[in-house]
Amino acid sequence: MMNATCRVSSRMFFWAAAFSIASCASASAQTATTPLGRALEKVDLGVSGIGEFTPSNSGTNLFNQSVAAVPSNTLGALVQLRYTKSPLIGLEFNYSYARYNDTFSVGSGPLPSQQPYQLGIQSKVNEYSLGYVAHGPVLAGLSTFAGAGLGAIEFKPTTTGGQGVQPEVRTGFYYTIGVDKPLFSDSFGVRVFFRQTFYGAVDFNENYLANGARSISTEPGVGLYLRF
Repeated sequence: MMNATCRVSSRMFFWAAAFSIASCASASAQTATTPLGRALEKVDLGVSGIGEFTPSNSGTNLFNQSVAAVPSNTLGALVQLRYTKSPLIGLEFNYSYARYNDTFSVGSGPLPSQQPYQLGIQSKVNEYSLGYVAHGPVLAGLSTFAGAGLGAIEFKPTTTGGQGVQPEVRTGFYYTIGVDKPLFSDSFGVRVFFRQTFYGAVDFNENYLANGARSISTEPGVGLYLRF
């Protein structure tokens, strides 16, 4: 189930950032007359709410026990800072935040002491990534884009629900496709996208939770962008 605290904090973060973007939109629409202003015209800031959907994974740990992990589905936030030199050449920095539970089911092993059990670990998850982004044709008033990149995904167990395990950082690869729809001017609009991230299944650096599997998080999102 989605964590109530995560939903509230993500919504507050999203709407606060969205308000900031909207308040700057009219000022940024003015024509730039300085080198810095012309450079900033190629930069845009996006703030979106995202869904986090990660399927279960399974495998065998070093003790020959089966280990299945079931991540909960949740909501999160994604901040994107882009620099677009030309339609086909652009860079982006991504930061995302989410909070959810991983439920591990560990099976019995060859020794009598290795009995099956379950363990639930709540963690805060942050992504820091860099990528390439290209903009395609405008279709029915929608500016299309696609991108891909890689970075670090940090899993940080919470104080009360983290079961005392250690934080873990995974290398992740992502791709994204989506559209931008201007509102009122070319500097401000709505962004809708589909995104997937690939990384090694989290085990919090615990051998008994490591199953050698891979994870795929699907992250549809919608938000606002401001082009400076």
